[in-house]
Amino acid sequence: MASKFTLDGSIVPRAVTRTADHRAEPRADARSQTAVLEMQGRKHVVRLVNLSDSGAMIILSLIPNIGEPISLKLIGRGQVSGYVCWVRDGKIGVSFAAPKE
Repeated sequence: MASKFTLDGSIVPRAVTRTADHRAEPRADARSQTAVLEMQGRKHVVRLVNLSDSGAMIILSLIPNIGEPISLKLIGRGQVSGYVCWVRDGKIGVSFAAPKE
């Protein structure tokens, strides 16, 4: 029997705002950049929010499932594979399968 729940970030609400940045690496502002996201066999032109060696935040009106595999074509970096690690308020977090060398 199929569940009505999906892993799209809405199932666990965040009640407390983060007060510190615990990320392991810096993010570069990428709001002026676009990329091509391939997901479920379809390509979408997306706007980046930020970018790091191991991931990106992307503005996306679709709601993918957490863990869903994606491919992202980035200017200056080429094609990278990864997966959706979070979804919230019209944005998604992508973790790259292999960090930038």
